[in-house]
Amino acid sequence: MREPMLLEFRDVNTHYGDLHVLKQVNYAIGKGEIIALLGGNACGKSTTMKTIMGVVRPTSGTVQFDGKAIERLPTAERVRRGIAPVLEARRLFPRMTVFENLEMGAYLRKRGTEFDEDLERVYDLFPRVKERRNQIAGTLSGGEQQMVAMGRALMARPRLLCMDEPSMGLSPRYVEQVFDIIQAINRQGTTIFMVEQNANMALSIAHRAYVLQTGQVVLSGTAEELRRNPLIREAYLGEMQVPAG
Repeated sequence: MREPMLLEFRDVNTHYGDLHVLKQVNYAIGKGEIIALLGGNACGKSTTMKTIMGVVRPTSGTVQFDGKAIERLPTAERVRRGIAPVLEARRLFPRMTVFENLEMGAYLRKRGTEFDEDLERVYDLFPRVKERRNQIAGTLSGGEQQMVAMGRALMARPRLLCMDEPSMGLSPRYVEQVFDIIQAINRQGTTIFMVEQNANMALSIAHRAYVLQTGQVVLSGTAEELRRNPLIREAYLGEMQVPAG
């Protein structure tokens, strides 16, 4: 019997009222993978993340985490089981310090040795966050805020890290740094499911990827396969195909 995927969507349909957003969607994310979800605006990428976290419930289909259905569980229980989000636009507590924001990532856990170990792990991954630990989070740069948001999620000791547009609003220097850290987190054993509009960067670190259009998965495969696909290169990588002759 094969080991269950860490996360699976099976024929998931999601609606906002009469609006059909996700249409018979199937994803399979294996343990230890980095999976990218690509697509244009309003195609269902953020709804996918909200469905994983329980903010939105499917109208039909199942969402499984480590072989068990979770589509009816509250968000807090999903976090307890090992799913943590890094939200679009960071969503820090702007009037709290960096350290207090990191504490909030571990709100479902008791303070103790594990908390201290996780805090040191975050500081090792993000030296700038350690430097800024007593600073008010709302005064940080966009790149620094993204690092705090990632660190806050890691304080929950997630098995699956769900990232919604990690490069949004960042300078090129911070984009490269953030994607390097995503790879480092993955090498430490955390599975990554990442929604990202910067397809070049996403496919440069992902193992596999899915492409959504109007709520449907229209392509999937290894990152290298999608990078070679002429439709993907034209639509998402900015490479126009020049006809011969």
